Amino acid sequence: MQSVVASPSVRAQARRLSIDLQSLADRLGRTQLTMDDLNSDQPGEQPVNGYSSYWDVDHSQYGSVEAHKTSKINRVAAANLTAANALIPQVTHHDEVDFTQVERVRSRYQAESKARGIKLTTLPFFVKALAISLRKFPQFNASLSSDGETLFMKDYVHIGIAVDTEHGLMVPVIRDADKKGLWQIAEEIVDLAIRAKARKLGPDEMGGASMTITNLGGIGGTSFNPIVNPPEVAILGITRMQQQPVWNGEAFVATPMVPLDLSYDHRVINGAVAARFLSSFASSLADPRLLLV
Repeated sequence: MQSVVASPSVRAQARRLSIDLQSLADRLGRTQLTMDDLNSDQPGEQPVNGYSSYWDVDHSQYGSVEAHKTSKINRVAAANLTAANALIPQVTHHDEVDFTQVERVRSRYQAESKARGIKLTTLPFFVKALAISLRKFPQFNASLSSDGETLFMKDYVHIGIAVDTEHGLMVPVIRDADKKGLWQIAEEIVDLAIRAKARKLGPDEMGGASMTITNLGGIGGTSFNPIVNPPEVAILGITRMQQQPVWNGEAFVATPMVPLDLSYDHRVINGAVAARFLSSFASSLADPRLLLV
């Protein structure tokens, strides 16, 4: 009988779980054992929703703690994003856009914004530009089957808007965003965000997005890597606008630049197409006349 090869931490975990290492080694037909072997031998110790049993620690032994049950929304989102991060080969492409013209348009429509009672934020511009880009690049407006053998191309453009609520992240959807003007999109964003925070959204207002926008511009940051929200194949992240010196051919000019972070499923989209997509999206915002139609 060969002696079992196992690290001190594995032996300690085996003692805690009352596992006989020699018996386990005999069943597995080998002599070297790891933590994964111990975990697989304990049905009750299998990872659940992406969480490992190794994280089960009695935190109170180190100081005072309070235990709070996570919300159902958070648990559902955690399970989906854990699976997405583990199973989807994701790549994030970073770029930035000159927001000078968008800011001029917003300033020009301040009076109309007040008259309509709708605040024209930057988000409607992002939604409209993304809707146009999805029509130009249909591979982004698609979903891959769970077996990876079928790509569903969509003939509609629905944009998900990630909303941070005290109950967890919710993603209401603006339907047919490519067919709506900026004012209608702006009005729907406000309505959906208010009802999301009040947990008054209907099931038909939450699913079926072509792609999602997650906007951290009102909070801060210079870039991040958003996780694709399946069955979508891409997600657009936005962070805070900053004034940057940009060379105009004669001098450096202070220019409002917005960082963009595009994460995509590499099984469906390659890097060159992603770069073109984000460049096209940025061009629509740099010259937003088309968005006003």
